[in-house]
Amino acid sequence: MLDEATAAAEAMNLTYAVKRVSGTPVYLVDEGCHPQTIAVVKTRAWARGITVRVGPAEEFSFEPDVIGGLVQYPATDGGVRDFRPVTARAHQAGALVTAATDLLALTLLMPPGEWGADIAVGNSQRFGVPMGYGGPHAAFFSVRDDYKRHMPGRIIGVSKDASGRLALRMALQTREQHIRRDKATSNVCTAQVLLAVMASMYAVYHGPQGLKRIAERVHTQATLLAAALRRLRYHVVHRHFFDTVAVEVRPANLSRILDAARSRRINLRVLDSHHLSVALDETVSVADLSDLISIFSLDVALPHMLGDSGTHTETPIPDQLQRTSAFLTHPVFRRCHSETEMLRYIKRLEAKDLSLTSAMIPLGSCTMKLNATTEMMPVSWREFNRLHPFQPLSQTQGYLQLFNQLEASLAEITGFARVSLQPNAGSQGEFAGLLVVRKYHECRGEGHRRTCLIPMSAHGTNPASAVMAGLEVVPVASDAQGNIDVADLHAKATAHRDTLACLMVTYPSTHGVFESSIREICRIVHAHGGQVYMDGANMNAQVGLCRPGDFGADLCHLNLHKTFCIPHGGGGPGMGPICVAEHLVPHLPDHPVVPQGFAQSCGTISAAPWGSPSILPVSYAYIALMGTDGLAEATKVAILNANYIAKRLTDHFPVLYTGANGLVAHECVIDMRHFKQSAGIEVEDIAKRIIDYGFHPPTVSFPVPGTLMIEPTESEPKEELDRFITAMIAIRGEIRDIEVGKAPRENNLLTNAPHTLVQVIGDQWDRPYSRERAAFPMPGLREHKTWPTVGRIDGAYGDRHLVCTCPPVAEYGS
Repeated sequence: MLDEATAAAEAMNLTYAVKRVSGTPVYLVDEGCHPQTIAVVKTRAWARGITVRVGPAEEFSFEPDVIGGLVQYPATDGGVRDFRPVTARAHQAGALVTAATDLLALTLLMPPGEWGADIAVGNSQRFGVPMGYGGPHAAFFSVRDDYKRHMPGRIIGVSKDASGRLALRMALQTREQHIRRDKATSNVCTAQVLLAVMASMYAVYHGPQGLKRIAERVHTQATLLAAALRRLRYHVVHRHFFDTVAVEVRPANLSRILDAARSRRINLRVLDSHHLSVALDETVSVADLSDLISIFSLDVALPHMLGDSGTHTETPIPDQLQRTSAFLTHPVFRRCHSETEMLRYIKRLEAKDLSLTSAMIPLGSCTMKLNATTEMMPVSWREFNRLHPFQPLSQTQGYLQLFNQLEASLAEITGFARVSLQPNAGSQGEFAGLLVVRKYHECRGEGHRRTCLIPMSAHGTNPASAVMAGLEVVPVASDAQGNIDVADLHAKATAHRDTLACLMVTYPSTHGVFESSIREICRIVHAHGGQVYMDGANMNAQVGLCRPGDFGADLCHLNLHKTFCIPHGGGGPGMGPICVAEHLVPHLPDHPVVPQGFAQSCGTISAAPWGSPSILPVSYAYIALMGTDGLAEATKVAILNANYIAKRLTDHFPVLYTGANGLVAHECVIDMRHFKQSAGIEVEDIAKRIIDYGFHPPTVSFPVPGTLMIEPTESEPKEELDRFITAMIAIRGEIRDIEVGKAPRENNLLTNAPHTLVQVIGDQWDRPYSRERAAFPMPGLREHKTWPTVGRIDGAYGDRHLVCTCPPVAEYGS
């Protein structure tokens, strides 16, 4: 998931889907939750028509319209509470309980599933991921088995390939937005995969015992601090805590304590006028504890204060909440505790992947372009990655300057007045933009405007985002050329003129063409009282050449992980900032901890004020290095490359849509549907055969079933384009062999693809073609080939086994 706050909001959405009530649904939130989590949950609840009540969990009243509740474990001020009585009352009323929790704490604390929680969420930042001024950090989302098919985001499940070998695959939810559209479980299709890998490798290296030692160290430090504060006659608020100590102070001493802390380069959290909290981690030393004690003593700490306190303390974790169950039981968590073995393990995993280091990845609508080393270097600088998300602004002036300059650049590129960097994924950018539109109408006394027109050529996540934003989706047809059917748009806008909120339009369209009627489209929507939201997924065809703001659009979101070079990382991190016209500026996202100053804000979208700041230097550097001329040149080359591929392939595979001049935008849709009739070949067969040629397949069956959508980007030289084109033409020849009877329909190079190394070198080979044709269909593959790890996946089997569970050791070893 994207971050802890959005994961908690997704938990509320799941609860709403599972527990239906007759009246207005009510969701209870414990006042001990993080303020940013409460704010994000409230924003999502407002959009879906859910009432949120915040108060002590112990006082939750589970009335008939209450669908569930959210608790924080440990709480935002550090307190560890026993929620078993609350959970029991919730279940008696048929309500669900979600626990927002801390992975490191759970190595010592009883896990939420054992005390009755139905859903557990949190983030994995504690597992070796830098703070990064707020992100990216991979969030997690876990549920009881009863609710697994309601889960949002990406799920890795177990399947098997054609040879019966174990295979892992992304299950149905992964891209269900493109299939189920407005019926999708969630709009989230970009997660923090790269960060999840980092956190998981941290867990692999340390293993359960190592993680527990780290947690015990942190917990001991907090225990020592609490004991010392009590000796100084301070009241420690909570008897039970893990790593955070809340302490009561006299208001008269508050400023003195904070000044003393700042003089030692320590930031303390102010809870209110007479409470502070101190959060510790594994980097805290005895010297740091001594500094903290000196701060609270308002004098130099006595040496015995810390030493004596450690000899007479009882553990602040109550016996009934101490963890007794095992965790991380898979063998991998016990065998990679040396740097050498860890290095080899990671390298073996990396060798299973096909990346841009091996070949072109022509995924349409995903813009897989080069992430230059110079752009990536700042991500590793401690000046960017070691800042706390809520540090005083006086300590983050460098970041603020970067934000301001990046926002100004993006505003100039898109032609809009202001930019918000808060949405931390493209899906969040869509959602935030629609909330801005809703808030705009509401502040004009037109809150009833809830109809969202979405063309069939729009990006696949748009309908799901609209539903999440509380809008009613009305589809708009496409014409024979793949453009928006302007007559149908006018008819739909007229029919819904009293309730029209907006149009979501993708430009160029997902069909791979520039909508020549885009200005007229905007005029029609405006004439009927709506706003025009432009999906920025295809901005790689616009930068430096044209601007959404100049067409008549009112706002757009940008995928920085596509157009502006932040790596995809196997699905994230991403950033989806929104750019808005002047009249929408007052409604941009705000934040409860670091206010952004928008008087009529649409709410809080992400946990951190600026989303995932530590990856923003990537886009900042890209724009600065390219300059105005370079950005425009990149766009021209991206469009040129797509048209080169389309023209070279058009005699072999029909290009489904082109513009009025016979050209495409930065991607093209190739029609494969007729091969089912002529040769019994499906588009999936062609995609799998492309793997044998050393390429990642293009996007399959989106936006049109039975097609391939190809996007080469500007990063690929002509030599690589020609290599891909040669492969596609060769595959057409293999299909022709089936059409004329040279190869059987049911047993051929395509239906058996991809061919693994195990299959090719195995003793048994009963195929009606040679091993050579199967594995090395093009010159050069003998010198370098990325072999697929598994063969054709059994999708139906995988759909029945959505959640990955640890296999037996013997099976894993095989």
